[in-house]
Amino acid sequence: MEKNKKDLRIKSKVISEGVNRVPNRSMLRAVGFTDEDFKKPMIGVASTWSEVTPCNVHIDRLAREAKSGAKENGGAPMIFNTITVSDGIAMGHEGMHYSLPSREIIADSIETVTNAERLDGVVAIGGCDKTTPGCMMAIGRMNIPSVYVYGGTIQPGKLNGKDIDIVSSFEAVGQYHEGQINEEELHKVECSACPGAGACGGMYTANTMAAAVEALGMSIPGSSSTPAVNDYKESECKQAGEMVVQLLEKDIYPRDIMTKEAFENAITVVMALGGSTNAFLHLLAISHSAGVDLSLDDFERIRQNVPHIADMKPSGRYVMQDLYESGGVPAVMKLLHEHGLLHGDCLTVTGKTVAENLAEATPLKEGQKVILPLEDPIKPNGPLVVLKGNLAPEGAVAKMSGQKISRFEGPARVYDSEAEATDAIVNNEIKEGDVLVIRNVGPKGGPGMPEMLSVTAMIVGKGLGGKVALLTDGRFSGGSHGFVIGHVAPEAAVGGPVGLLQEGDTITIDSDTQQINFDVSESELERRRQAWESPALKHKTGILAKYARLVSSSAKGAVTDLDLD
Repeated sequence: MEKNKKDLRIKSKVISEGVNRVPNRSMLRAVGFTDEDFKKPMIGVASTWSEVTPCNVHIDRLAREAKSGAKENGGAPMIFNTITVSDGIAMGHEGMHYSLPSREIIADSIETVTNAERLDGVVAIGGCDKTTPGCMMAIGRMNIPSVYVYGGTIQPGKLNGKDIDIVSSFEAVGQYHEGQINEEELHKVECSACPGAGACGGMYTANTMAAAVEALGMSIPGSSSTPAVNDYKESECKQAGEMVVQLLEKDIYPRDIMTKEAFENAITVVMALGGSTNAFLHLLAISHSAGVDLSLDDFERIRQNVPHIADMKPSGRYVMQDLYESGGVPAVMKLLHEHGLLHGDCLTVTGKTVAENLAEATPLKEGQKVILPLEDPIKPNGPLVVLKGNLAPEGAVAKMSGQKISRFEGPARVYDSEAEATDAIVNNEIKEGDVLVIRNVGPKGGPGMPEMLSVTAMIVGKGLGGKVALLTDGRFSGGSHGFVIGHVAPEAAVGGPVGLLQEGDTITIDSDTQQINFDVSESELERRRQAWESPALKHKTGILAKYARLVSSSAKGAVTDLDLD
């Protein structure tokens, strides 16, 4: 639902004026409102607190701080909750089909509560992967003064004097199946990988999207890199509560901030940090909600001019805690801005521009090793590459960070589910030089476009990282690395060419030419098209059935409200 400045609902006008509003006020008195509160703007604190994941287990405390900040700055705040799904726990089984749809539930629920209760402003606090984009999609739709706060990253686990994280657990499974570690060693990894609260520690999806939202201008500078267990995280939340009231007073709205140039800043930071391929899906979805025209071509255009400078996991050595200690995302943005790679005139939730915020930011610390100099980058261009060709006419996304080769050609090994592909890997049926294809797992076909972290981790654990290409119309965890290509569109379930692949077809993937093709004549391809039959939806009722019927192509952000009017 689009709003503009003239539509801003001051709560006192809706709830406190006229005798017909007595029942409304009576109900609010029951939750603690006083006569004075009815004269103040009503601020919602959208909390994604949950005990189902360490990413969000601490957010109840942060929500109370945001409420305190709004109250002390003249607002009448109330906390409400929405869901979260733990991607790490959902990974590798049927639960993963619910992960991406949860993003829509989060966005829909925040929009629903905010509009039903006629709130004037929102502080949204997220943690696990889908909470950040879900919160931001709702903020873009509602267009009322809002601030986003990231719950923060987890600290790395320790084992045998080395840092480990959740991806270490997935890769340890592959090492166990390969006989490289025993069951006792596997158990030690399990017990050490996640030491407490916070989202997965590398430059995986949660940290990628938090950094992107900070670059977008919708969160407090530094918020994306402050660890979850750092005391300052509570101060950030209190500040966000204060700030949303200030945004009301200054008449600053999300769509004033989330412009096309702001999205370009977000993409720039994602490319420099070597972030998750999920940033494509989520930034496209947020831009759709904010009414900004963004496409895969914009990602590719920006990538060409942005070097990859962050030596961070999954392909590098460091985690978000290390980046925080090196100066954080503001220091990275300061470096990028000094070299003309960011739009400094974009407005932010501070009421200042990006350039004004960065003028106050501390530069990267001397001697730090997480961020490389721009003149000596890991790669001269961003590592997230858009590929197109007869196998992916709408596009596919490859993550090339940590890859020494840019071209891969091999026979297709075709599977129609992650489970089938997993069995093939465990049984050593996948060999060096193969292109492992997992299809019919896209937004509609999955449904829910499940991530393939378990598969990629097993490939790495078996010593085949970079020696086997993995291609899917599903997606990858931010923790995935290797020669992996996801988001193949159109997906197999709607008749995309990936659904016409046959075992043994030669596939060529070239990140230099940005081509992804399979060697089949046009006449043979047409014969296969004529023989193809649209598969029935895998679910007839429930959330996955609704999602499969509504969801768009991954090239459009896999949103469920595209062209519904």
